[in-house]
Amino acid sequence: MEIKKGDIVGRISYNKDIYFYVDRIIKNSNGSNYAILKGVNYRIEADAPLEDLEKIDKEKIETEKRGIETKIKKRVIKASKDLFFKKSRSIKVTDALILHLDGDRKYTQKSMRYYNRLGLKAIVRNVPENRQPQVVGSLIRRYNPDILVITGHDRNDKEWNKL
Repeated sequence: MEIKKGDIVGRISYNKDIYFYVDRIIKNSNGSNYAILKGVNYRIEADAPLEDLEKIDKEKIETEKRGIETKIKKRVIKASKDLFFKKSRSIKVTDALILHLDGDRKYTQKSMRYYNRLGLKAIVRNVPENRQPQVVGSLIRRYNPDILVITGHDRNDKEWNKL
């Protein structure tokens, strides 16, 4: 079965532990075809040779999505209860304002849908990773969030070290 851009796949060598969509297909220096992959339910990028990929049927994708949503709901409920019962804290997670920055438009949209479904107040901004250090301070001053979430690729460069 031919793998093409947009297909949902799992990596055989990783027991199809994470589902990805094929973002693009490239040839490496040896002339082999590789897929550039982005996570369907997780914020992850990877690459893999086409022969290591297997298409995933829609039912399995939906089952995983429901499982992840259930896990997220349980974690939010637990965090809310933990904060509610700690005397040193007077804010519940459901009352907190979340500011979330991410460089991937699809993940930004997905995050906003999750926050809305969970009844959380969130401002989600799509900001390329290389611009995040320049804008995070002004966004914090503008929105005064209780929780700051920055998702994207791990960074440890001079711009973030200045903050």
